[in-house]
Amino acid sequence: MKRLLTTLAFTAAATTSLAETKLPFALDWKFEGPAAAYFAAIDNGHFTEAGLDVEISAGQGSLDAIPKVATGAFPVGFADINSLIKFLDQNPGAPVTAVMMVYDKPPFAVVGRKSQGVEAPADLEGKILGAPPPDGAWAQFPAFANAAGIDASKITVEPVGFPTREPMLAEGKVDAVTGFSFSSYLNLVRLGVPEDDISTILMADHGLALYGNAVIVNTEFASANSDLIKGFLAAIAKGWRDVIADPAMGAKAVAARNPAADVALEQRRLELAIAANVITDYTTANGMGGIDPDRMTKALEQIAENYEFQTTPDAALYFDASYLPDGNFPLN
Repeated sequence: MKRLLTTLAFTAAATTSLAETKLPFALDWKFEGPAAAYFAAIDNGHFTEAGLDVEISAGQGSLDAIPKVATGAFPVGFADINSLIKFLDQNPGAPVTAVMMVYDKPPFAVVGRKSQGVEAPADLEGKILGAPPPDGAWAQFPAFANAAGIDASKITVEPVGFPTREPMLAEGKVDAVTGFSFSSYLNLVRLGVPEDDISTILMADHGLALYGNAVIVNTEFASANSDLIKGFLAAIAKGWRDVIADPAMGAKAVAARNPAADVALEQRRLELAIAANVITDYTTANGMGGIDPDRMTKALEQIAENYEFQTTPDAALYFDASYLPDGNFPLN
């Protein structure tokens, strides 16, 4: 009996210890609709079931989480894999890699005004394009231009800040902007631009093979905490399934952390991200989280069109599927 009580006490202590394992998670951007899955994983107990106490921090752009995770300030984050590829090329041996693809179809887009003559890629020639220099979509624009047959030399590029990007388009000071499709589109709607005047040119629909945002990890932390990372990814997948089934719940979860959020607007932003970026032909057939090696090879070739690699690119450095289950995570 004494041995049994000791065993039970040890098990209870271990369970309590697991429940208190803190895991800071660095997002790429503000608390908006597409972040709902991570908050749902908190609210619906998925992280707790995995023995995790996850604290989510907002970011300031596609590049923001990468150095945070590489330095170990955050063990896990969410970032654009294309930015990660360049970071690792410039910082060889940095302890950071992607472990779960979330945006199988990246939200990189050019968003324009039909009233200003922008509806298709070719329409950008002769126009003014507003582009924030740190923007993930702008970073891919040269490869997109090549794939879509656009003469980039005929486009006037106006550097803009993130806060002024959509207002400048709404005011007609630029004809189009680069950005994430679900964010720029709805930001324009919020500024009063009629929806039938907005054109969303998704780069992935015009020859861009690149992937989008992924969960990234500090490789030293992950190798020492393999089961923890596997549980973290499984909880994220459950969060995505929750918000896919109930986007309204997801939007409310975002609003609970961002009092300035418009719940209806963030629900639409989430629904746009789900439909265009998360649920794709590939993830429907193969589950969420993994990548296609042939597509990654093509993606690396497209990155090389406008970026000079210092070393030969190696997909194994940028994505590690070992923390995913066989068959990835089903979305239904």
